[in-house]
Amino acid sequence: MLRLTQSALAALIDHTLLKPDAKQEEIEKLCLEAAQFNFASVCVEPYRVAQAAQHLKDTPVKVGTVIGFPLGANRMEIKTLETVRALADGAHEIDVVINIGAARDGNWRLIADELTNVRKAARDRVMKVILETCFLTRQEIIEGCKICEDAGADFVKTSTGFGPDGATTEWVSLMRKSVSERIGVKASGGVRDLATLMKMVDAGATRIGTSSGVHIMNQAVQEGLHR
Repeated sequence: MLRLTQSALAALIDHTLLKPDAKQEEIEKLCLEAAQFNFASVCVEPYRVAQAAQHLKDTPVKVGTVIGFPLGANRMEIKTLETVRALADGAHEIDVVINIGAARDGNWRLIADELTNVRKAARDRVMKVILETCFLTRQEIIEGCKICEDAGADFVKTSTGFGPDGATTEWVSLMRKSVSERIGVKASGGVRDLATLMKMVDAGATRIGTSSGVHIMNQAVQEGLHR
């Protein structure tokens, strides 16, 4: 198992709050925590991007948001418009859900076109693509990863956290093997402690989406990880 420093651990984490009932003060707290621990980013609902960007404007923490979330079934033009608006509100990173039904149909052309358009709309910002692996077969995950890379994704991501299952080491490992070294792999959904996070990293994850970032960092301190 890899041994990370506290700073390297924090740099893996997208500090996430996507609860539909999250209040303004909870977003502010999320941003304060992200700045305190120097997490890679916060990930918030599109409605909260401008608020998070304002709170984090003088910090290195990036603002991320979700597109087509959580079902992925929005029309391509809606996902594209969501992306444009997210960037205008201050987003540095976007996590876009593929059209899961189209993937199950084998309609990879639709998904490729969708992601290509979102990529153009995102310009030079980081684009992560959520496959929602719990709904896909092994072969569909492999094919989906290839489509994501060809469309210019920066990361492939396991899950929304709203499906019936989240990240597993099996799917993270498969995704890592299905893309080149240019592409990162984000494990998200069910990563609530340091031990689980480290298993995901060992399997090939290079970013972690979690709402338990503070708890994980506190565990790291207790276990004596160096700064």
